Amino acid sequence: MAGLIRFAFVSALISGLAAAFAQTPASNGTSAASPNLASAPVPQPVPPEVASAESAIAASDWKTAESKLDLYLVSHPTDARALFDAGYVADAQNRLDDAAALYRRAIAADPNSFEAHISLGLLLARQGKPAEARPELEAATKLDPGVADPTLKARAWRALARIDSASDPTAASNDLLQALKLTPESPADTLLAAELAEKTGQQEAAAAAYRRVLDQDPNSAPASAGLAHLLIAGKRYAEAETLLRAALVKNPGDTTLTAQLATALADQDKAEALPLLQKLHADHPDDPAVTRMLAAVMADAGDFAGSDQLFVHLLAASPEDPELLVGHAQNLVHEGDLAQAYAIFSKVTQLDSANVDGWSGLAFTASRLGHPDVTVHALSVRSRYLPENASTLFLWATAYDSLHQKTEAAAYYHRFLEASAGRLPNQEWQARQRLQILEK
Repeated sequence: MAGLIRFAFVSALISGLAAAFAQTPASNGTSAASPNLASAPVPQPVPPEVASAESAIAASDWKTAESKLDLYLVSHPTDARALFDAGYVADAQNRLDDAAALYRRAIAADPNSFEAHISLGLLLARQGKPAEARPELEAATKLDPGVADPTLKARAWRALARIDSASDPTAASNDLLQALKLTPESPADTLLAAELAEKTGQQEAAAAAYRRVLDQDPNSAPASAGLAHLLIAGKRYAEAETLLRAALVKNPGDTTLTAQLATALADQDKAEALPLLQKLHADHPDDPAVTRMLAAVMADAGDFAGSDQLFVHLLAASPEDPELLVGHAQNLVHEGDLAQAYAIFSKVTQLDSANVDGWSGLAFTASRLGHPDVTVHALSVRSRYLPENASTLFLWATAYDSLHQKTEAAAYYHRFLEASAGRLPNQEWQARQRLQILEK
């Protein structure tokens, strides 16, 4: 997990423990795996073999440390300090499974080992095992770090915040607050706070936090992307475009920023958005998010056949994705294949009963194919989610007209004429002609 739980934690851990590793047992006086001081036993001298291995660790001489510890552990298999040291050495060499096993043995030998809990928790988080990492990190926050750098406890809180942010933003905010009680706020903290505020619907607070990060680090791509996301969601496309163009100067080729710029431009200047997305797709042909965006913009630009090729390709991997199915069906409508589009829109409404685009498409294609009863049903469901517009009012009117329900048809023709107000002249002519007949 970026920032808080990358392998860089090893150097921070070393900085807190190197002095202890280098000291003689007499000057050290406390084990590297320091127990909770509230119930700490009288410190025991460090065995010479372990002290020698720790000197090698302090010098980053992993192979020497490993050989000394392996030999010592043969006859002392439950020495918590030596087990932690061995796990630490394996961790430093990126032998993660070995390291995890040794950290677990160290914890079994000494459940109060702060270093073993935090190291195992961070390792498991790096491996993408948050459910296993969380109890280890939580345990670390309740233990005294002893001779280790006390700011490492803040690292445990920050790692917890990252894990909790996926499922419980409120808990994650509390975790982050605990970390800030121990160490000053960093740009990474502010960025996480912005993400948490956004997840809890505090858009203004999120935007302010993203801006604070950019004030400290104008080159921060994550902060630019976060703020741009908020601006695009608020349809403030011009502001997003300005922000993203500046961010891409500092972070050229960034996929997220480029995709966001294309999104902002798609609602302003499709002619510029299209080549931007085409290049992005050429550079990242296997990125489904980029392909999806390109397909949508190509459809907006009128290249329905080209767009549909991309939608069909995406559907091969996700055949029941309602959004992809809607895009495919809309292209088929433009290409004149109403029967297939009708079948796909019907499938969409079965997969997602709240999909407004699916119900709209089903109403339109059913009307064109002569299924007025289906049109009425589809429009009825759609109306639960969105207000009527001139187009849907015309569909209501023609569907009732086809069903010979004259009163309802006439009422909807009148509502359509009022809503259209000259914008749909062909349909308005038809509505007036039908009203003359219906209201004789």
